[in-house]
Amino acid sequence: MLYLVRENLFIGNINAAAEVLLGENKEITYILSVLSSASIAFFSEWKSSFSVPTKEIRKVYVGESDSGLEGDGSDKSVVECSGKVKYLLENAGHDLKLVRMAVPLRDMESENLLDSLEVCLDFIDESRKKGFVLVHCFAGVSRSAAIITAYLMRTERLSLEDALESLRQSNESVCPNDGFLEQLSMFEDMGFKVDHSSTIYKRFRLKVLGDSYNRGEKIDSTKFAADPALAKKEASVGTGAASQKGEVIPTPAFRCKKCRRVVALQENVVSHVPGEGESSFEWHRRSSGKYYNKYDELECTSIFVEPLRWMKTVEEGALEGKLWCTHCEGRLGYFNWSGIQCSCGSWITPAFQLHKSRVDTSTV
Repeated sequence: MLYLVRENLFIGNINAAAEVLLGENKEITYILSVLSSASIAFFSEWKSSFSVPTKEIRKVYVGESDSGLEGDGSDKSVVECSGKVKYLLENAGHDLKLVRMAVPLRDMESENLLDSLEVCLDFIDESRKKGFVLVHCFAGVSRSAAIITAYLMRTERLSLEDALESLRQSNESVCPNDGFLEQLSMFEDMGFKVDHSSTIYKRFRLKVLGDSYNRGEKIDSTKFAADPALAKKEASVGTGAASQKGEVIPTPAFRCKKCRRVVALQENVVSHVPGEGESSFEWHRRSSGKYYNKYDELECTSIFVEPLRWMKTVEEGALEGKLWCTHCEGRLGYFNWSGIQCSCGSWITPAFQLHKSRVDTSTV
């Protein structure tokens, strides 16, 4: 069944999507499918007699560059990408006039919704300008509801509570799972966007990586932040804040004290609240917005950063180990997927620690 949420925007379940794909509803010309698989074959698993022609427009993998929804998918310039599909864009239906975006997402509390949000919201925006769009998952209750809630939050500047209440006026049965609600709360705290520079997002990403490691998944460098010493252009220009006159404001950086190699930028630091214990680092908690980020020598003898691509010992898969400078092989710190206690008393889990005695602060 279809429910009208806003002008040109509907929410529904897999039955509603199947009717559109089979041509039984010709009003809708855009579909956003949020199922456990991006492939149209998922519909066949649900209903064996289901058969609809498709023609791929583009397929983007996690870690791959993306020139936008209007691109042809020909840009394969990024070498490192995972085998996991970020989204699939295709023409569908017997006349191939439908445009379907498929974003693989499971209805689980531990699923990473945040990293799929922006592409979904942009697709809805573009589709509504051209025609009618249906957002659906399997039951039309959790995944599709979470995405449309985020869409209402972003476009109408509504709080999570108000956006969800507004959606329930269209379909009272919607109920995103608790993990999605926690992430939507982060989305609100980040100003209705997925801000990769935010401490909120960085802590969430560390939790996602930690969960992946605990499930036995390989944590390779595609999931790490860029090496600031190699990305010279980004480190010297792209990461600096530009003034209205186009001037670049220097970015704080941390260098190996022995060889002066840049090992982290200010934007790589994951700040924490001094002495509040391990529970303060679980992402299943709404942010207070008050994070410690002054690197007070009297409080903390280390800084904690997101995993970076120069950390070869991390990529090798050990639970814990020393962090060595990739240039001079000087010891910089320590990492532990189970967590490290800072000198201030707080626990960081997982933790990638740089000792302040081993690095100098400068700018790039």
